[in-house]
Amino acid sequence: MISWFFIGLVITILLTPGPTNTLLASSGIQVGIRKSFRLIPAEALGYLISITLWGALIGTVSTHLPLLPTILKLFSASYIIFLAIKLWRTAKVEQSFNQPTIRASELFLATLLNPKALLFASAIFPTIAWVKADYYVAHMLAFLCLIVPIAFFWTFIGSVLAKNKISWLNQYNLQKTASIVLLSFSIPLSYSALLSL
Repeated sequence: MISWFFIGLVITILLTPGPTNTLLASSGIQVGIRKSFRLIPAEALGYLISITLWGALIGTVSTHLPLLPTILKLFSASYIIFLAIKLWRTAKVEQSFNQPTIRASELFLATLLNPKALLFASAIFPTIAWVKADYYVAHMLAFLCLIVPIAFFWTFIGSVLAKNKISWLNQYNLQKTASIVLLSFSIPLSYSALLSL
């Protein structure tokens, strides 16, 4: 029921730098990994609500506009390419992680408004997930299970950046790698959207 392509896309997009991951890394720098674990439920709840709302809207509207899922997939593939180019270009720009201590409510709001949620709902989750409850539950549970290790990874990155112990683990290398991986996933996503036209 759940494809490896779905899992790969979720992991790749969740790993890319964005507002939620920046806050997680900031928390890792400020309070360490263990104390940052309290933020993971806030991220999970934010994505659960946002993706579900976007998916319900897409599921309702696509019955009247059957081309909507395909258009959104093409839009999402374009957004992934844009994100990849932006990550590549800004890899040398120093990002500031010096923010006030992150609260769970702030991370929840940042995740709720994160544009990645629309991307997940429109292009990554299969359209059948917005029609059949068992597909929705299976894909959402898989998604939520993937959040935990990736949130841990970002808080770990923050704690490593704070200690400056691993020279190759830096923002430049992370963003260049994320850019290449994003581009590699945008190609099959675009192809599948074009096939359904």
